[in-house]
Amino acid sequence: MGRTPKGRTVMEVGADGVALITLINPPVNSLSFDVLNSLKESYEEALRRDDVKAIVITGAKGKFSGGFDITAFGGIQAGGEVSKPGFVSVEILTDTVEAARKPSVAAIDGLALGGGLEVAMGCHARISTPNAQLGLPELQLGVIPGFGGTQRLPRLVGLSKALEMMLMSKPVKGVDAHSLGLVDAVVAPDQLVKTARQWALDILECRRPWVHSLYKTDKLEPLGEAREILKFARTQAQKQAPNLKHPLLCIDVIEAGIVSGPVAGLWKEAEAFQELLHSDICKSLVHIFFAQRGTSKVPGITDLGLVPRRINKVAILGGGLMGSGIATALMLSNYPVILKEVNEKFLQAGIGRVRANLQSRVKKGAMTQEKFEKTFSLLKGVLDYESFKDVDMVIEAVIENVSLKQQIFADLEKFCPPHCILASNTSTIDLNLIGEKTRSHDRIVGAHFFSPAHVMPLLEIVRTQRTSPQVIVDLLDIGKKIKKTPVVVGNCTGFAVNRMFFPYTQAALLLVEHGADVYQIDRAITKFGMPMGPFRLVDLVGFGVAIATGGQFVQNFPERTYKSMLIPIMQEDKRAGETTRKGFYVYDDKRKASPDPELKKYVEKARGISGVAIDPKLMKLSDKDIVEMIFFPVVNEACRVYAEGIAVKAADLDIAGVMGMGFPPYRGGIMFWADSLGSKYIYSRLEAWSNLYGGFFKPCAYLAERAAKGAPLSSPLERAKPRL
Repeated sequence: MGRTPKGRTVMEVGADGVALITLINPPVNSLSFDVLNSLKESYEEALRRDDVKAIVITGAKGKFSGGFDITAFGGIQAGGEVSKPGFVSVEILTDTVEAARKPSVAAIDGLALGGGLEVAMGCHARISTPNAQLGLPELQLGVIPGFGGTQRLPRLVGLSKALEMMLMSKPVKGVDAHSLGLVDAVVAPDQLVKTARQWALDILECRRPWVHSLYKTDKLEPLGEAREILKFARTQAQKQAPNLKHPLLCIDVIEAGIVSGPVAGLWKEAEAFQELLHSDICKSLVHIFFAQRGTSKVPGITDLGLVPRRINKVAILGGGLMGSGIATALMLSNYPVILKEVNEKFLQAGIGRVRANLQSRVKKGAMTQEKFEKTFSLLKGVLDYESFKDVDMVIEAVIENVSLKQQIFADLEKFCPPHCILASNTSTIDLNLIGEKTRSHDRIVGAHFFSPAHVMPLLEIVRTQRTSPQVIVDLLDIGKKIKKTPVVVGNCTGFAVNRMFFPYTQAALLLVEHGADVYQIDRAITKFGMPMGPFRLVDLVGFGVAIATGGQFVQNFPERTYKSMLIPIMQEDKRAGETTRKGFYVYDDKRKASPDPELKKYVEKARGISGVAIDPKLMKLSDKDIVEMIFFPVVNEACRVYAEGIAVKAADLDIAGVMGMGFPPYRGGIMFWADSLGSKYIYSRLEAWSNLYGGFFKPCAYLAERAAKGAPLSSPLERAKPRL
């Protein structure tokens, strides 16, 4: 038995003498090696046949092609199927398609991304539908365009626009692609193939230009100017992503084509693509790509054949920062929202916050005034439960107070219809406790958004032992509709994200009390790739929140928390972070943070209370040591979360850390990164530190067991039933 081919092309020759080659590989006609080889064969056949005058390439079912098949990356990286450098960019697209003595036209509908657009650029003309998406997003996966895109795109749209499309992975719509010169005409979907066929025949009859985009030069700036543009792009890339090499390599390859000619550029591209494909950054980003798509597959839930119910109306309790952000996120996806508050003053403030969230989108040009009015009209403010009788879901977003939440859930059971989902946005309180005074445990679920809720991409869906699978399927669907990445987790203190990351701040406090410098820690962690260091983060969220959440962990995990009084001491002195303009940093009118020399006295006082001595070794830590001492305790806690069955799979924790805490995606997430260093190494470091600095660093049983076997931390677990 031979293997089943992954995708193919079919060719039909019409009475007009045009061969229509269709790319077929559902769902997005991705370019597997099978599709590419089949394209080459169809092309060669079309060139051989006397009854074929011209060629049109299109994609099946309204989609041209979503690009190179990313599932093949893993095979290539593992040393499996591999094509020789330049096989696609030179042999197929340049020497076969572009050099053909019969004209070809790409008929683009739906999307032409990555390799899909590169195939289209190899043709002699491109016709598109108005809303098709065209782009080269390869840099998001740690590689560069590898099928000639670095050479052809600048020649079609000019250098500046090509750099923006590649470096920022920014697609353009068909209409804009036309004004840029990337496509030659825009037509309605039902006219697409017909127009493309005629266009191909017109090229043959010399009624339209026969363009080899690889050799086009009219859009390229003069060499001196081009070098200035490239220099500026390099500076920006280094500033925005100092740890990433592939954006710079992309710029080098583009430059090689401008300086040494497009063929030299193609070979340099092929060489760079192969090198990047095997890089750690590419492996990490490809892992994140698949992990993100895998979060919505939950064994025992999404495989039961349940269909999500239609959610027509959502109510939100509490119009504070979180409540108003959640309302905004739902309204942006056309959900009518009822916002309930306890009094008129709070209600108006909540409505005002939603209005401000939407207005900031208008200011940025992301929303028209008309769309703003329409969206804002979806909101209705109320002070009682009267209008809750027909809501399909309620999200409670009031302050973290157990008895208040219990009272609210008892009320909701009375006023909401029996099918209504009862969700809480709590970030720390046990859901069983919240629902204690109700009989509706099967429809109680956590919907934990991250602040600001209308911006942050993660949604933690927290289920108890009694939450019904239907409710989880419904929430996964809502998560998708409001453009969040949902991760299903079990019920415990802090759930996945906050629990994994509570040691992040505590490790930093331990280091500082033992002699490390606050600002050096923040610098090292930012350099590693976090959006900000632990102390700058505490300033941002506010000392009140930090103390409240920290308290939950101290109470629930007393044996492994580091109890520092540094933050409470500073708070007593009217420092509460950014809002008071003084925390670990001092802030000016523009919220710019500067180090504060006064910090030393608070550190000394906290050190006295903890009774710890300065350790000279910790005063001169390298950046690598700081990163490990801050993140290995996070890895340790992530191992516990995984081993306890709070998360379904290790990759879910990778996504939770990247999207909930800003862990750098190009490091692949917390568990993936840990596995790149090895369980043995992490275990030995934690063990050594726990002997020196106490139980906070003690490796958990799961980590110890994996290290003893030299096994990866993210291997699938043998478990009877997850604790979800």
